[in-house]
Formats: sequence, structure tokens, C-alpha cells
Amino acid sequence: MLYTLLCYNDEAVTTAWTAEEDAAVMARLDGVHRKWASRFKPMIRLMPTSAATTLRKKEKLVLDGPYAETKEQLLGFYVVDVPSLEDALTIARELAEANPGGAYEIRPIMLYIPDGSAVEHGPHT
Repeated sequence: MLYTLLCYNDEAVTTAWTAEEDAAVMARLDGVHRKWASRFKPMIRLMPTSAATTLRKKEKLVLDGPYAETKEQLLGFYVVDVPSLEDALTIARELAEANPGGAYEIRPIMLYIPDGSAVEHGPHT
């Protein structure tokens, strides 16, 4: 089953890291990435929320920045292919040890179209 591991943390903390601190975190994460390489699908690290644009659907309003005002922001996500939620939690726990602070939200994926075929073939259900 596919799960997404959504990575939340305090952006004020993570954007304040020095290049050396950031490299150290990425090196620790790389150890987890290599261990579970056969289970990982896309791994995405997002730009800071200051680079975000939000479309408020109901109001059809475009805003600078993220939709929600929260202390922790979505910084990136992983897609993992594992047999169970417990396996997804095992990976999330190891990622959390490598990159402490914040939270990982583990959520099953309902629809996964990795190659853009939805654009060519229309909506998938």
C-alpha cells in the first residue's frame, strides 16, 4: 500500500539553520533514505512558505503564502510503498530520529498517478 509521510516543522527554525547544520540533517536523512530505498517513491523538499501561493477555492482568491496560519508548516513529503501502516510508522520514526522536531503525518494514498497520465487520459477514479 502507498502512504505519504508529510513532514511538518517550524520553518523559522529550519530556515535559520546554517549550511553546515542543514547538510548534517540531510546526511542523517540520507542514511534512512538509503536503508529504505526500495520503499521510497517521490521524496519532495518544498521551498519555504514565503515562496508559496494559495488559491482559496470558494472565494477564487489568490494569496501570497500558505493557507493556514500555524507554527509548523509542511516542509516536504515522502511517498512510501509498504505493506502496512506499521511499516510506514517504522520509516517515519527513523526519519524523526534523523531530523528531530515537528511531526510526520502518515496518510494512506487514495490515488497515485506518478507519470502524469491523468492529463493525457482524463480523470481517474
